[in-house]
Amino acid sequence: MAALPALSGAPAATRRRRRGVEFLAVGGATLLVWPLLWGLRSSLGLDEAELVVGFLMFHAALLINDPHFAVTYLLFYKDAKRRALGDAFGPAQRLRYVVAGFVVPLVLAVWAIGAVTSGSARALGGLMELMFLLVGWHYVKQGFGVLTVLSARDGVTFDQRERRVVLAHCYAGWAYAWATPARGAQLVEEKGVVYTALPHPAALGAVTGAVFAASALGLAWVLLRKWRRDGRLPPAAPLCGFLVSIWIWTLYTHVDPLLMYVIPALHSLQYLYFVALLRRNEAKETEGPPHFGRPVAVRLGLLAVASVALGWMVFHGLPGLLDEARRGASAEVLGVTPWAAALFAFVNLHHYFMDHVIWRRDNPETRYLLARTPEAP
Repeated sequence: MAALPALSGAPAATRRRRRGVEFLAVGGATLLVWPLLWGLRSSLGLDEAELVVGFLMFHAALLINDPHFAVTYLLFYKDAKRRALGDAFGPAQRLRYVVAGFVVPLVLAVWAIGAVTSGSARALGGLMELMFLLVGWHYVKQGFGVLTVLSARDGVTFDQRERRVVLAHCYAGWAYAWATPARGAQLVEEKGVVYTALPHPAALGAVTGAVFAASALGLAWVLLRKWRRDGRLPPAAPLCGFLVSIWIWTLYTHVDPLLMYVIPALHSLQYLYFVALLRRNEAKETEGPPHFGRPVAVRLGLLAVASVALGWMVFHGLPGLLDEARRGASAEVLGVTPWAAALFAFVNLHHYFMDHVIWRRDNPETRYLLARTPEAP
């Protein structure tokens, strides 16, 4: 694997360490965590191991999962007026920004508030079903970004036809994951809300499975084509991150009952790595003259603190206050924490739409993801 020009002046040990950190952060950590979880299950038994891992992941969410949602708001609404009304974006990107930043949250808010205030488990359950449908889309799109962006930074690019084939594999994996396992309409519980989930016919799983298998052959063709044409495959970190995002985090999540608890944290870590890459390179550019901005460490530290604080407020503080104020209302239909459920679904869904704007090539700030500086993470 050729060394990055960014790191050509750094010692070989430093280059290897940075590549190792990147490999783990963008998905490779899954390959290490998986056998550890298997060993924990073998030594403690499934029930006790599940309690241990569930407890750890619940509290780790305060520093990993919740901030990964919260930082999206800090990125998205920065300089909002110029992005929505000014010249920061081109027309198409400006329209996406307005829709994702103002129309989508308004629709979701009306939906969520109406469901809770009317005591409609069906309406709140519909919000949950939409969240579960789109979470796969979000995961595979992020995996696609990992592959294409980090590969491009190392000089490996995909032409338009190759991108379409890779995206087809992403979307086929998303569809197959949502369609399986087959089940009829049944009562499910999520965040204290009991509702009737949509049926997943067996035929739908069979069709999407066949499409996914065909798309896997297409992906293999792309990789073989790049090997024969360019003499190299995409770098190990982005290729691993891509395959893990599709095959393990999205599709075969049930391969290990303990891994299911860890996948959201691993996905969040992947996301936070790109946030750090983006903001670190931006801060480095403006740290010295003529801007003399705040030091990189200070800016990243402030962003981290703000993300943790906002994440706690959105997922714990605010829903706790709202559910406490509702205490005494009938809990027969929506349970005792309907606002926690509503805000959880709202933030997840809004996060997906904001991401679809932030990480597009149309956003000028994404150039910082390709910056090659010796200090890049």
